[in-house]
Amino acid sequence: MLAAAAVAAAGAAWLWLGERAMAQPHALEWSARTFWMAVVMWQSMMVAMMTPAVAPWVGAYAGLVGTRAGHTLASSSSFASGYFVVWLGYSVLAALLQVAAGTLGVLSHQGASNLVAGTVLIGAGAFQFAPVKHACLAHCRNPLSYLLSRWVDGPIGGFRLGLTHGAYCVGCCWLLMLTGFAVGLMNLAWMAVLTVVVSLEQGTRGGVRLGRLFGAALIAWGIGLCWTA
Repeated sequence: MLAAAAVAAAGAAWLWLGERAMAQPHALEWSARTFWMAVVMWQSMMVAMMTPAVAPWVGAYAGLVGTRAGHTLASSSSFASGYFVVWLGYSVLAALLQVAAGTLGVLSHQGASNLVAGTVLIGAGAFQFAPVKHACLAHCRNPLSYLLSRWVDGPIGGFRLGLTHGAYCVGCCWLLMLTGFAVGLMNLAWMAVLTVVVSLEQGTRGGVRLGRLFGAALIAWGIGLCWTA
């Protein structure tokens, strides 16, 4: 049931983002309304892109709850909500950055300049090789050892587990998500690429190598944009 709800939430987020992309460009001017719309947009992107990578964790947790404490929907839902809260915090910060960049003229409805876009891509690519990136990624590739070493029974324990692992999840991918500033915040094709990369990076045997190859490609792309600026 919980897995079906996660799939439904991700599907709804993709549909909402598709409608939003066709309706109008993302808001850049500062106001309370545009800020909160930006938060909703970022949160929808996080749900759409990160759910495929997180779903195996939710399934693993639900299985452990069933064997250790009697399966309860409340505990599993609390675990999933921990991710949601961390994503929301990231979305607020990203929305602040988006509106600030628009207000300062760094970002426009036509996108960022080649120099800004290239710098963002180079930074995101370089982060794929950073020790902190791989420290976070290590916690994302083996759900059972992570859950068992930090297990606390009950909904509150589940929420804390989701919250702490959600922080590692964002720590692993936060700069990749910001490449939307370079490629287009409502670029659904790029969002799909990131979804696939993040899922494979976290869930496949060759994921670490794939992440580094993707990072090298981002650096090369960024250098090319800066060269033409």
